[in-house]
Amino acid sequence: MPSIVDTANFKLKEFLKKFTVMRHAPRELWIILAAYILENIAYKLSSSQVLPGWLKVEMSMGDETRGVIIGVWSALVTLFTVLVGSLTDAVGIRRTFLIGFSICISARLVMAAATATTWIALGAGMLPLALGLALMTPVMAAAMKRYSSAAQRSVAFSLYYALMNLGFAIGARIFDHLRHVLGENGGWQVPGLQANIGTYRVMIMWSVAFTLPGLALTWFFLRDGVEMTENGLCVAPAETKNLSGENPLAATTRLFGELWRQPMFMRFLLFMALVVGVKMIFFFVDYVIPDFAKREISPDAPFAQVSAMLNSLLILVLAPLCGVLMQRVSAFRAIAVGSAISAASVFFLALPPALLQPLADGWLGNMIVHHWLNVPGPVNPLYISIFLFTFGLSIGEALWSPRLYEYAAAIAPKGREASYMAMTSLPYFFAKCGAGFLSGWLLVNFCPETGARHPQTMWVIVGGIALATPLGAILFRKYIQVHEAGR
Repeated sequence: MPSIVDTANFKLKEFLKKFTVMRHAPRELWIILAAYILENIAYKLSSSQVLPGWLKVEMSMGDETRGVIIGVWSALVTLFTVLVGSLTDAVGIRRTFLIGFSICISARLVMAAATATTWIALGAGMLPLALGLALMTPVMAAAMKRYSSAAQRSVAFSLYYALMNLGFAIGARIFDHLRHVLGENGGWQVPGLQANIGTYRVMIMWSVAFTLPGLALTWFFLRDGVEMTENGLCVAPAETKNLSGENPLAATTRLFGELWRQPMFMRFLLFMALVVGVKMIFFFVDYVIPDFAKREISPDAPFAQVSAMLNSLLILVLAPLCGVLMQRVSAFRAIAVGSAISAASVFFLALPPALLQPLADGWLGNMIVHHWLNVPGPVNPLYISIFLFTFGLSIGEALWSPRLYEYAAAIAPKGREASYMAMTSLPYFFAKCGAGFLSGWLLVNFCPETGARHPQTMWVIVGGIALATPLGAILFRKYIQVHEAGR
């Protein structure tokens, strides 16, 4: 009879064996993952938490104006993503990548160079950056399906999501480091020149440096027409072979129209729409947490490490584990449970700071603030609030978020992967737009730069919005839950 140790060793070997299916993946999958890490570092240093500071310090904008601009810009990213998905299916993965990287590099250069010339910074910087990001979002996810077999897919998408968060974590650490070294309103004195580049413009310059290697990897090493089938690797002469002479614009229009005639697609969209509530949390992390931390803790508080960076590091570990351990759990159940955990985590920020003071004064506060963040003096309990919120958010996110990509890839017809991936972003149009507009309103009314503040009320509102996802999943379960192969 096997001992407990033997049984445990056997289960460990079986668990690790599930990861070894990736050893037969084509080089294109690893190139995409490497480029994805670099692009997500660049995203953190040119969008995300950088935009609010860049618009305030470099463009001299107030809370409400920034909220409107960020809301419109975020919505445009999603709208462009929806529209370009079919373009990717029409012209191929490699060419879409090259176009997207090129646009992102030029747009980020404009944003780094622009000072107070608002129309140039927004019109020639932020606007084309929205298009560049949109070109890369669906093609990255579509590539995961194109370059992996059915046996590899769960692990491939878990790695995809985990490495995305690795890029976010590195970007968040660089963000905090540059703010610490250069100062919130400081900058970099260019050697030999009488020029000072503001802190947020320096961050955007670094984003350009991280975008360039992704362009080089795609240009020199990504092959056209590669696909991983159940019979092995297949390399076709060209990815556009299915167009039968159609020009890319006509093919894009045709493919986009065909989506709306598929009955399953409408149920799929409702399924995605329910995620809007919990997805908005992440935009509030980017658009509200920075000013909340600066105003409630201190102007130089290293909030990115204990929020965005911690979230990314936790997901880096948890997403692959959940991907392997929950292969037989349906996407619906994973999303319902995970979104409930993520939504509930927001209410840690709504707790009165005095309730968390014992934790702040104990080993947890000492470990986080004194040993990790290297912040001297008494521990502000809001660091504990942000930590607990991020920890709960990450556990829930690891359960539900990677499954959205896998679910879309699983039901997408052959050759329409990018179209489906792109359309998963359509409900996010409302999440990004809503979070952008609400962020300014929430800050002005509950956490202004000067005057009375009621930040706990602000987070109760955010938590209530997030709860719409698990409650909606339960309410519409009979309509949106579909059979998933193998589950």
